[in-house]
Amino acid sequence: MAAVCQPRRALVEIPEPQPKTTAGLRRSYFEVLSAQLDSPPLSRARTQKPPQSLDSSMRALWSEPSTPLTKQQLVQLIRSLVLAEQSHEPRIVASSLKHLQEDLQLKKTNVYRSIPHSRFGSNRDARCYRKAYPHLLAFKVSCQEWGQVLLRNQEWDSMLEFCLMAWRYTGELPQWDTESHNALRDQCYGALAAHGRAALQHYRPAPSRGRELLRRFSAAQLHSRLILPCIQELQRIVGSTGESSMAIN
Repeated sequence: MAAVCQPRRALVEIPEPQPKTTAGLRRSYFEVLSAQLDSPPLSRARTQKPPQSLDSSMRALWSEPSTPLTKQQLVQLIRSLVLAEQSHEPRIVASSLKHLQEDLQLKKTNVYRSIPHSRFGSNRDARCYRKAYPHLLAFKVSCQEWGQVLLRNQEWDSMLEFCLMAWRYTGELPQWDTESHNALRDQCYGALAAHGRAALQHYRPAPSRGRELLRRFSAAQLHSRLILPCIQELQRIVGSTGESSMAIN
């Protein structure tokens, strides 16, 4: 007896497609992307927004990153960035020598990282100097601005310790083949010596502390003789304190 073949029935009947309404339409990927480009998210807006401490001229430079910066604009930009970093630091951190030491160490490391080492010629020539120049400038601005912060806070002893510490880091910066390229180093020495002398005009250390500072400042002149005004001021202070102690006895 032949088997009777019955037609198979669909388990679920597929309904006829309904007309789509405007409210039910789904946007394509390109429509979503174009909408996001028209109104950027908050995170993207934050990354493109310059720091609040930058002035109007720096905002113009920030908005046009492809524009080549002149030397004066580069100095202005780095100084503004350092000031923005200082504005976010509390006063106790600004006077912490450990924090300032880490900042100078980082900037000195960035100087050496920017210098190409695998080349046939000298890595202290003009080409290497141009690569390291922004980091050298950032190091100089840190010496100037952090010293001004300590002077404003009237932390005279910390200012002298920072002067000696930054003096040593300045002496560890690379020596360039062209003598004029070492001008930034002398500018760092000059700024630190001015800060140290300003602190000594208000600070009267104890006799033992004064002799210790005089010994350390005298050893620092091996790097540069620009520290001589600080040594002369310390000699005057140590001499006056010694005469006063003898008069008391």
